[in-house]
Amino acid sequence: MLNKKSVDDINVKGQKVLVRCDFNVPLIDGKITDENRLVAALPTIKKLVADGGKIILCSHLGKPKGVAKPELSLAPVAARLSELLGQEVKFAADPEVVGPNAKAAVEAMKDGEIVLLENTRYRAEETKNGEALSKELASLCDVFVNDAFGTAHRAHCSNVGVTQYVDTAVVGYLMQKEIDFLGNAVNNPERPFVAILGGAKVSSKISVIENLLEKVDTLIIGGGMAYTFAKAQGGTVGESLLEADYCEYALNMIQKAKDKGVKLLLPVDNVIADEFSNDANTKIVSCGEIPDGWQGLDIGPETAKMYADAVKEAKTVVWNGPMGCFEMPNFAAGTEAVAKALADTDAVTIIGGGDSAAAVNQLGYGDKMTHISTGGGASLEFLEGKELPGVAAANDK
Repeated sequence: MLNKKSVDDINVKGQKVLVRCDFNVPLIDGKITDENRLVAALPTIKKLVADGGKIILCSHLGKPKGVAKPELSLAPVAARLSELLGQEVKFAADPEVVGPNAKAAVEAMKDGEIVLLENTRYRAEETKNGEALSKELASLCDVFVNDAFGTAHRAHCSNVGVTQYVDTAVVGYLMQKEIDFLGNAVNNPERPFVAILGGAKVSSKISVIENLLEKVDTLIIGGGMAYTFAKAQGGTVGESLLEADYCEYALNMIQKAKDKGVKLLLPVDNVIADEFSNDANTKIVSCGEIPDGWQGLDIGPETAKMYADAVKEAKTVVWNGPMGCFEMPNFAAGTEAVAKALADTDAVTIIGGGDSAAAVNQLGYGDKMTHISTGGGASLEFLEGKELPGVAAANDK
């Protein structure tokens, strides 16, 4: 069990609090096109303001790679946060992040006030976890709060390095939720525990498959990686996604599931198309019977029904990766069937970030899930059973 100190374990009255948030929002012409991440950060910020702390927010945005690119400035975030919080969020516009503006603003702060620093990745050493920036960030504060799960799998200055120079480092509400659901549900699930893995490649999910085979009762495979399993078992997959080097590995996994008594479900039919396009000609074929010139773009209706049935009995379900090319409406049925099955169950349903989170929200089932992870890469590493540097750096209870 991961037991980390959170914002509920401290009171920051009169203290300067540096909060690492995830404000990596999409911007078009300086306008924020999706503010989910800003809204998600509000509970932690409000709690610290209510305590009477002096709140210094920081985040990265995009990949400026150590250059102060005006189009990746956090200025629009400060403006929008001020509206969402109903109080001024003062923007410290220093290209070096911790510069004269930031120092003066922090010096002048009263309890309950908020300052936002410039994009931490304007400094090249941020992503290298360089000592200088870590110390500069720490010099601004008495307490550090990490609420950015999306970067928890990276050891950077603003989420890991800084903790070496402050006495108190805790997690915010968003991080706490990720630890509770993704970290602890996977390690101590209510059973039956079902994991659904999709997405394009077996190679990127190897460690996840191996870790989950140790823990689940049922493992369901869909998406592009299922064709490698089909080929490994002697089927034909036409032009479908295939990692020929991983056929041997797929057979080993099938055997390992048998040995462990884990039910491994693979597609029994596929929706195939004669080109990669929503307007392609389509047909439904049995798994492993895809003719030359055709490619599998979704699980078929039999498979969708089988997967939905497998979820009905579950008490805990983790889902990472879509079942097909859900971005094209004609190949979204498999992903939608799984999303609907999860929406209809009483189980704890955890969606592991990235494409599956996008799919669930796009299909309108987001509010029916217990937890949708905010981090793609970070959630995958949690599912692999790895220790995340950003989580490890917080004080234990």
